Amino acid sequence: MDLSYIINELGEEREHYFNAIAPPIVQSSNFAFDTVAALRDLLLDEYNGFLYSRGNNPTIDILRQKLAALDGAEDALVFSSGAAAIFAAVLSQVKKGDHVVCVRDPYSWARRLFENILPRFGVDTTFVDGTRTANFEAALRPHTSLIYLESPNSLTFELQDVAAVAQLARSRHITTIIDNSYCTPLYQQPYLAGIDLCLQSATKFISGHSDTMAGVLTGSRDRIRRIFASEFLNIGSGIAPFNAWLLLRGLRTLEIRLQRSADSTRKVVSWLKTHPRVRKIYFPLDPDFPQYELAARQMKGAAGLVTIQLNAGSRGQVEAFCNSLQHFLMAVSWGGHESLAFPACATLRTEDFDVNDPRHSLVRLYIGLEDADYLVADLEQALKKMGEVE
Repeated sequence: MDLSYIINELGEEREHYFNAIAPPIVQSSNFAFDTVAALRDLLLDEYNGFLYSRGNNPTIDILRQKLAALDGAEDALVFSSGAAAIFAAVLSQVKKGDHVVCVRDPYSWARRLFENILPRFGVDTTFVDGTRTANFEAALRPHTSLIYLESPNSLTFELQDVAAVAQLARSRHITTIIDNSYCTPLYQQPYLAGIDLCLQSATKFISGHSDTMAGVLTGSRDRIRRIFASEFLNIGSGIAPFNAWLLLRGLRTLEIRLQRSADSTRKVVSWLKTHPRVRKIYFPLDPDFPQYELAARQMKGAAGLVTIQLNAGSRGQVEAFCNSLQHFLMAVSWGGHESLAFPACATLRTEDFDVNDPRHSLVRLYIGLEDADYLVADLEQALKKMGEVE
């Protein structure tokens, strides 16, 4: 299916809403019926129509069709956040006594789910170095029901061989879930590589404007239907129609925003590699990245996120660099129009900073839509300020 068709036309039956170019926001909590029989049919199977906007809604339905098609999947659900999508996806695939294999450094709320919540219900998790498929195989147990991937992860960008892990899991009848927030479906389509359920934080690139929270889950119609009828409706974490409309707006420019960010990122990375105060660069499509060949094989591109290890002799130098940035906003997340900086040391108590631990000197940069030279100038002056601190 053509990308331009998906973004601009799929699901948009304009003759049903006055031929309006932009889809309407159907800001209704519930829907009326002409007959008892029609009402009864949807009460028995809410998946098939519009009963109550906690489940299905016309504006959200347009978005679901587009997001599923972008992944090459059959159907999609849209949640109020990426964390909600993770929770429902994982919960739908495990039961008491099951075992999960998860990549070593997943998103923080995924880790808390595996470490703090699932053990209360008798579900155990093993964390593995996902850079080698053999590590997943070695961790499997007779009662392993789920393998959870995040490729690349969102700090140092370790990858998994998505197709190889999917093949391993299917040979053992194990479900696979991947967090594809880094790449979006434009730069990676894990469902087509054999992954069962794909999720992403739509708060980031899909929205593109830092004004909407959302999460997406895609998969086969059968899997999505079962999750809809259970975890999705029970948790009640669906998205509001207005937020869905904002995401539809964001989708219109997704391709060109990703391309602009990707082009600027390459320029910024090239400059950073020459600076003496940058000890190491993490970027999947940099030829010096340890998994570059895998990244080039299974990713169509990379936009925006790059992490640098500062050549710093103290916590003060790391913080001086971040505090001196004038055009990079210091914040979490990524994917909007604005460039961002996130220092790893912000997750530590000041007394726990260890100058000998390379991870403590990491700063993740998101390269937004500003001019690349404008951003390089900001990084240059901040790195200079860093050198003035003991």
